[in-house]
Amino acid sequence: MENIPFFTNDTIVFGILLLCLGLVFYTSSIKTGFWQKFYKYIPALLLCYFLPAIFTSFNIIAPKWEELDANGEVIKKSTNVYNVAKNYLLPASLVLMTLSIDLKGIFNLGPKALIMFFTGTVGVIIGGPLAILIISTFSPETVGGAGFDAVWRGLSTLAGSWIGGGANQAAMLEIYEYNPDKYGGMVLVDIVVAQIWMALLLIGIGKSKKIDRWLKADSSAIESLKEKVSTYAESIKRNPTLSDYMIMLSIAFTAVGLSHWGAGGISKFLSSNFEIFNDKTSALSSFTSPFFWMITIATAIGILLSYTKAKKYEGAGASKIGSIFIYILVATIGMKMDLTQIFKNPGLIGIGLVWMFIHVVLLIIVAKIIKAPYFFLAVGSKANIGGAASAPVVAAAFHPSLATVGVLLAVFGYVVGTYGAILCTILMQIASGS
Repeated sequence: MENIPFFTNDTIVFGILLLCLGLVFYTSSIKTGFWQKFYKYIPALLLCYFLPAIFTSFNIIAPKWEELDANGEVIKKSTNVYNVAKNYLLPASLVLMTLSIDLKGIFNLGPKALIMFFTGTVGVIIGGPLAILIISTFSPETVGGAGFDAVWRGLSTLAGSWIGGGANQAAMLEIYEYNPDKYGGMVLVDIVVAQIWMALLLIGIGKSKKIDRWLKADSSAIESLKEKVSTYAESIKRNPTLSDYMIMLSIAFTAVGLSHWGAGGISKFLSSNFEIFNDKTSALSSFTSPFFWMITIATAIGILLSYTKAKKYEGAGASKIGSIFIYILVATIGMKMDLTQIFKNPGLIGIGLVWMFIHVVLLIIVAKIIKAPYFFLAVGSKANIGGAASAPVVAAAFHPSLATVGVLLAVFGYVVGTYGAILCTILMQIASGS
């Protein structure tokens, strides 16, 4: 097949991703000359995301592809690197980064985090129908279609993904029965538009102080929390030994094992004993997602450990190891972005971009009104668009101790995802005149 990447071996792909990360961290550590000026304008985190996307765009690596078997049948293949990072490294990082958490400090951040999260949700709900109305004025065929091919049915899956996540997206596909043969186009819009917004958010993180000044935001609670965690880490700082590293990794991956075990058990219990959880048209069906429970349990374990002597391992660099795992996850997320796909199916991509623009504008307006820091805007948005896989990544980019904020908000996304997506779809159906 034409789209087979040059490297299909997961080990080689992982090596390329770590090469990208190594180059970024090496060059960003140079504090003189060209690189100092370069990183003054381009955040290192953005490059950790963007370089893998370039490798994917040139088809050197790929998240998935198709091959022909011996009988000439098309078989779908994919790399497991992203799944490993998402299912193993992400929960491990959450445990390590919450060891030193100040839960009281997180609650002291106030209601603005929730306000910005629900603003993002409303932005998605109204953005879909408004995007259809706007695009229909000059390209009605783009938002048309009849029966199970109706575009609004396909966009319902986008609404599910952008408020909750993969489980909510699957629920919307089941409820509105969009043509499976055309579903790939919606997945493409989801990936392209969401990843473009992710890139812009990462750029904003490097300029968050300027943005906060423009928003006239009071970020003192966030700075106080970061300062408190940093001060505590400094007070217990020590030169880590081999035993320290082994114990920290043991804590992290034992917690990962427990979270996977617990997630599988809870999902199985719910699906086996309560029929409503098996109904794909029910909003409760998303609670059978093992990934949701895995992230929730891993975070809960990290919070519990923060009340034990394990908290002192922050002094040996627990959050730094967690940050390494997060950066690897960022690189694997970047690998999913093929820049050339932006030019495919421009009509649908256009709907997605207009939709996302409305979501972002509403966030900015509300942030300006309530003087919310950029941190709340960014994490509130990603807790909707990206969910538990992306929100802690963005939150941790501000400071490792803030990763839990992203997870807690993403949990709300799972809860309201299907309900919000159904409301959005009803409005999109009306807007398309169906």
